[in-house]
Amino acid sequence: MSPDVELRAVSLILDGRTVLRDVSMNLTARRTAVIGANGSGKSSLVRLLNGLHVATTGSVRVAGLDPARSTREIRRRVGFVFADPEAQILMPTPAEDLALSLRGLPADERTARVEGALEWCGLGALRDAPASELSGGEKQLLALASVLIGRPDLVVADEPTTRLDLRNSRRIGDALMELNTPLVLVTHDLDLAGRCDEVVLIERGRVLAQGAPDDVISAYLQVCA
Repeated sequence: MSPDVELRAVSLILDGRTVLRDVSMNLTARRTAVIGANGSGKSSLVRLLNGLHVATTGSVRVAGLDPARSTREIRRRVGFVFADPEAQILMPTPAEDLALSLRGLPADERTARVEGALEWCGLGALRDAPASELSGGEKQLLALASVLIGRPDLVVADEPTTRLDLRNSRRIGDALMELNTPLVLVTHDLDLAGRCDEVVLIERGRVLAQGAPDDVISAYLQVCA
């Protein structure tokens, strides 16, 4: 299963500054990592995939849909995980937060899916605990579970391990790598990027390289030298 993402001659201007320049690429691998320096345009690039940003010029297609025109459908099909999980946790407890994503489903199905998600992320014993008191790793697992419970066709994760210690970074990284859902992952963790099937290197708003992880990571290290 591939994410079926296509960008053609995409530029993006935010607050008068050009952050992406003439970006064209297809994403066909099941797991794609996006790497590059701070401010290179990585996060801006992936925010195009679910309509958080709209291309200034060029075209974006995800599963054949234009995120700017089909925003509601895209956000149903593309789950977005932010670096800060507190931006996504909206309800007082893990169980309530997971159930929020399932509004409109029959009660029995909603309950079953919430319980399954709690078991998956290891928060069953904390289902009714204050979400504000979870650890950083637990909050990020809850944020990821709240995306996955909606059964998206594509998961986009924007630096989901950047605020975590080593143990929790590995825990989140392993959870992402085990997903059956296609994944686009922005990360500074080159070991995690190396576990993906494809890597895209962004430099100053342009795609500098795209391909096999070892090759693209090597190109990045040369740029940083």
